[in-house]
Amino acid sequence: MDASSLSDHFIIAMPNLMDPNFDHTVTYICEHDENGSFGIVINRSTDITLAEVMQQMQIEASDASKHQQTVFHGGPVQQGRGFVLHRPLGSWNSTLKINPRVALTSSRDIIEAIAHDQGPEDAIVALGYAGWAPGQLEQELADNTWLSCPAKEQILFEIPAQGRWQAAADIIGVDLQLLSHDAGHA
Repeated sequence: MDASSLSDHFIIAMPNLMDPNFDHTVTYICEHDENGSFGIVINRSTDITLAEVMQQMQIEASDASKHQQTVFHGGPVQQGRGFVLHRPLGSWNSTLKINPRVALTSSRDIIEAIAHDQGPEDAIVALGYAGWAPGQLEQELADNTWLSCPAKEQILFEIPAQGRWQAAADIIGVDLQLLSHDAGHA
């Protein structure tokens, strides 16, 4: 991975970011290179459960009551497409390895495995993703739209969704509640 890459990093929306797609969000960057960037918002839940997704995909679950976890709104792009951010890696049909322990899979086989209790130990299921054109994310960072920091798996898979925004900022010692909603440059 390129030292300047933001892959396997969090970007944390600054309080002054008023875009309704990203207000108070933390996004896990899955890929960042000369072609642009994409990631999954990890703290914006939907009203949809994984069991409902399985039903819509016509996947029979061994015990549907075990699949009541919330599906996340992963971002404004391709909101009908599903993504599973997970650990451990596994061997699924369409997987992007982000680091040695975390991957993003977008193929049906991982949902089938989860339905039959053969999926990854930890998983965030999301609909849609966040994407940026080449140079766009770098410019937004320079404009103080986002804070960035290396990602921590604990925040991805162990911290409840509503605590992830501040928990990510805590990595770099920022109390988001103390920041002004007015942007400015010194």
